[in-house]
This record gives sequence, C-alpha cells and structure tokens, in this order.
Amino acid sequence: MIDPDYILFARVVEAGSLAGAARRLGVSAPLASRRLTRLESRLGVALVHRTTRRMELTSHGSLFYADVARIIAAAEEAEARLTGASRRPAGPLRLTIPTSFGRLHIAPTLQPFLERHPDVVLTVDLNDAYTDMIAERFDLAVRITSEVGPDLHAVWLADSRRVLCASPAYLERHGVPETLADLQHHELLAAEGQLPWRLAAAGREVLVAGQSAVRTNSSEVVRELALSGVGVALRSLWEVSGELGAGRLVRVLPSVEGSREAGIFAVRPHAPFVSAAVEAFTAHLRDLLQPRPPWDELT
Repeated sequence: MIDPDYILFARVVEAGSLAGAARRLGVSAPLASRRLTRLESRLGVALVHRTTRRMELTSHGSLFYADVARIIAAAEEAEARLTGASRRPAGPLRLTIPTSFGRLHIAPTLQPFLERHPDVVLTVDLNDAYTDMIAERFDLAVRITSEVGPDLHAVWLADSRRVLCASPAYLERHGVPETLADLQHHELLAAEGQLPWRLAAAGREVLVAGQSAVRTNSSEVVRELALSGVGVALRSLWEVSGELGAGRLVRVLPSVEGSREAGIFAVRPHAPFVSAAVEAFTAHLRDLLQPRPPWDELT
C-alpha cells in the first residue's frame, strides 16, 4: 500500500497549494498541513518552501516528487492491468513548448484534443528557455534541437528545415545574393546566439559569421524584421512557410539550407510508466506532424 502522506505530497505538488490538495483529497487544509509537516519531519528534509502566496518545491522536494510520481503511476498501472480497466487520459497535463512553434502550430489544435479528452486538465507554457522538466514539474515538452540528452525520453516528430529568406522589397533595394560570399555585403538578421549560421551547401558545411543588423533575443522579432525588409534571415520553414507561399518572403540562395542536425521532438522524463494523458498528447503531435508536417505542403 502506498503511504497516504506520499499521495498527499504528490497532490500538493500537482495542485500547487495545500488548500487545492486538501479539497481534492476531501480533508481540511490544517490536517493536510500537519501531514505534510509530519512527512518532512520523518524524512529529515524540507520538501516545499511555504510563503503567504505560494508553495515552491525545494531541490529535495523535486527529486522526491519524481520518485513518488513514479511509484503512484506504477501502482495505478498495476491495478489497471489486474482489473482490466482501460487507460483513459485524465488529470493534469503540463506542457512546455517553444513560443513561436506553440503559438503557430500547437495552440490552434488544442480544442479538438480537449474535445476528445475532456478529463485532461491542460497547462501550456510557451517558453524559449531550456526548462528543467523535473524541477518545473512538466510532463511533456516539444523541443527543437540537435541533441535531446540522455536524461529525457525523446520521440522524433519531424525535421526542422531552415532556409535563407528576405522580403522582395529588401532584395529589390540591395540585390539578390548569388553566392554565400555575397552575404557579407548584406544585412543579416538573427536573434542572440543564432550567429554564426551553420549552413549546408553542395554537400559541405559552411559557417557564415556576422552581426545582426538589429540585436534582439526574440526569433519572432527577427521574422518581423525580415518581413518588413530589414535584411536576410535564416528561419525555420515551420515559421515562414506561409509567407514564402504568399510571396511576402522569398528564398535566398535556394540550394542552401541550414544544417539539418536539428529535429522536432516530444520529450518527457524517463519513467517506467507513462500516463495516458502524456501518451495521448504525444499521439496528437504525431498526427499533426506526420507523415509530412503541414508547413511542407506550403512550400
């Protein structure tokens, strides 16, 4: 039998407050507080920082929650197998997704997902920072990267092709680059950390160095700068395919692309059992992006 104080702690983490966990478990908030204090005393460590406004996990609490969540999930899976119960997606599901990708390609598809799975309680965080999924208590992330890392389980969803592009107005004013060397005479656009560009040309990798004409930490600002005619940008097809199809942007050096090392992945912390909600949203992402992502249809 799972220690009931373990279950209480897990519900506190998932609800974000003692009061929320108490309501879910049908006990009073003072009783929940005493039980959490008793658990911390027994373990000899603080699991949460308590303030008047919110509760935050300590480093010990983050590690303990990851273990406790696995124990609870394993017990639920064992019971389901024994009783033959179906695994219905339900409960909290916390997602973290890159800002532009989430806004353009995930947010518009959430309504049909929630319609199919009405018992899933969804939280979506749009964030371009590299998030510690365990510490921040995220169940699933979309990552666009060349290397996921050994601490996470990754499911490949699609390639992330990147192309050079500029507005017709910019190219009319400054001319069309004929070679990679010509780029040194053009205004380049990139967010912080995105230069030098790593490009694939004629089967070899080429680095293009330089400084962005406008300094910014936002890829969305870079996209808008390119659309308004400020310079040449290296952008992901998922971000600019619509503008390319409509002629608002034009590919520059169309035989050249960004290095294809990066892919789009659904990632989650390693665990012996995966919740039905995580499996359902991973399947949702596969349906969206496979066998061919929608932006490939527009180019």
